Amino acid sequence: MRSPAWTEDELVLAGALVVKNGWRELRTGDQKVHELSELLRSLPLHSPEARALPEFRSPDSVSRKTSDFATNYQSYSGKGTKGGEGTLRMIKAFTEREAEMLQAAEAIVESMGSGELQLLPQQPDEVDDDGLTAIEGRLLVRRALVRERDRKLRKLKIQQVLNSGEPLRCEVCLFDFARIYGSIGEGFIEVHHVTPLYISGTRKTRLDDLACLCANCHRMCHTSRPGESWRTPDDLRDEIRKAAQLGTH
Repeated sequence: MRSPAWTEDELVLAGALVVKNGWRELRTGDQKVHELSELLRSLPLHSPEARALPEFRSPDSVSRKTSDFATNYQSYSGKGTKGGEGTLRMIKAFTEREAEMLQAAEAIVESMGSGELQLLPQQPDEVDDDGLTAIEGRLLVRRALVRERDRKLRKLKIQQVLNSGEPLRCEVCLFDFARIYGSIGEGFIEVHHVTPLYISGTRKTRLDDLACLCANCHRMCHTSRPGESWRTPDDLRDEIRKAAQLGTH
């Protein structure tokens, strides 16, 4: 059995280490490499059999991955190593929005330190149909989905909307389940995190952190494309406007 390919979560953490080191690789003996190796071996992403392999995310393998990042960065003058498409995509993400990606790495580390991520069950749709997740990583998507499916939190969000006098409908496309489906649609809506979890961190979810969405818009918010960040309802509205404009030409 060979060590599995690096996931987005692992690449986020490795990339953050390289960025903090001035886009320079880190050697096997570096204490930071050993600390990352231990963290990667504990992430709830791979099978117990994979994590038991001696070479799985060993200090040597972590050091090699930092070389992939460093030698494929734009300012490196030598020949880059073959880091793979995922690594190149992550380099691009860190180059274009370094602060956000560092926050994503910190959110993963913080959630692991609190024990939260180890306890969360795997969600069936935390990975897109094409095998991709949001570039911030599968674990943060998992945490978002678990929170969004909290029945108590959803009920409180619906009550907040009703108390405000606003109709219970999708905040993006304005679809109203009750108006279309009658009584069986009463009180039906899904909720989505407005603030990316790598920014909001591990604090308790507030009702204002949530938006009411129809199932279609919710799915589109969680559907990612390579190199994209978390999609908020505002982002999705922009996508709809762009699509409408293209359709007029």
